Amino acid sequence: MRVNKRVSQYSLLALIVLFSGVAYAAVAKNRYRSKDAEMKKVEVHNMTNENKKVPETDASTPSSQTSNDQSVEEQTPAQTSENIPPVVAENKNDYMIHKNISTTYFWAGEEAGKDNGDISNLPSAWDEDWVKHFGGIDTPDKRNGFYPASFTPKENPFYFALPYNDFNSKGNQKNDPEALAIWGAGKSGDYSICKNQWIKITKSGKTVYAQWQDVGPFGEDDKAYVFGGATPKSKENSHAGLDVSPAVHDYLGLGDVDKTDWQFVDAKDVPSGPWKNIVTTSQVYWK
Repeated sequence: MRVNKRVSQYSLLALIVLFSGVAYAAVAKNRYRSKDAEMKKVEVHNMTNENKKVPETDASTPSSQTSNDQSVEEQTPAQTSENIPPVVAENKNDYMIHKNISTTYFWAGEEAGKDNGDISNLPSAWDEDWVKHFGGIDTPDKRNGFYPASFTPKENPFYFALPYNDFNSKGNQKNDPEALAIWGAGKSGDYSICKNQWIKITKSGKTVYAQWQDVGPFGEDDKAYVFGGATPKSKENSHAGLDVSPAVHDYLGLGDVDKTDWQFVDAKDVPSGPWKNIVTTSQVYWK
């Protein structure tokens, strides 16, 4: 049988093309599988890294909380000041200020009555003839400036009372006044270390100076208040702790019961003013 040479050549060529296509497909398939495997490896690697980051984040959180807790603990003591005790003056150059003290007023020659606890002010705690030595009754009703209208006082009209007496009911000096009143060191016998002592009294930015001439209001042994930082013992008139004369009352413009600040001062530190026109120097007087 005679074979056509041209047909035979075409058949051979077709077979070559067929085998080439199959081979190319196999190679492409292998490349796809290889690329797919690489992509899966990348995904696995990324997932692994993400998983590794979780513990790092968890570990950082407690550290941050610990730091904050330490910061709070360090700040707490500095913010707490309620337990700090008040400072009480221990030397004459640093007398403490008694603030917001309920203040009443009285006068030399005031008769006993409900307003003064039925205690007459004809005598004082240290002078049994106070009205005579003062020059008369220091009435608050009729005034000539800071003086009573009917006479010029012989003693300082700027005076006050505090609830402490350095003498007992028998007229003997107590054992503790020298330790309490620093300015009175070395003074004893019939000498009051309280009488004539100066204080300054302040109300709404205005200050007056006065001398200690009597005991009260409502007490005579309240040393924790007078020489310390305690609240006045007496509950009368909102714990009244200071009694002032008509001159002091008028100078500061006080009401019947008012609030003032007061502080002991040395005589050398008292400035010029109407309170120094007449200065009391007399001491205790017993009949």
